[in-house]
Amino acid sequence: MSDCGCEKTRADLEAFVRGELDCCETAHTDIREHIENCAECQNEETVARTLTLAVQRACSDEMAPDDLRARVMTTLRIVQAEPH
Repeated sequence: MSDCGCEKTRADLEAFVRGELDCCETAHTDIREHIENCAECQNEETVARTLTLAVQRACSDEMAPDDLRARVMTTLRIVQAEPH
């Protein structure tokens, strides 16, 4: 059975939402189109955007030390890469 695009979309969703997708415009377009046509991934995007905005608002006046930010980003990438 082949994946309809959900697996790839969810793997890259956090980076997509934050505008940090490190691949080509085609991948960005593919994710956007998939989200437009998949209710489950639309829900995942809504949650990701809501969480991202909440964290941005909470941290707008503060900046984590560079080493902490790097460790958090590394951990997030590892967790995102794990199969679900």
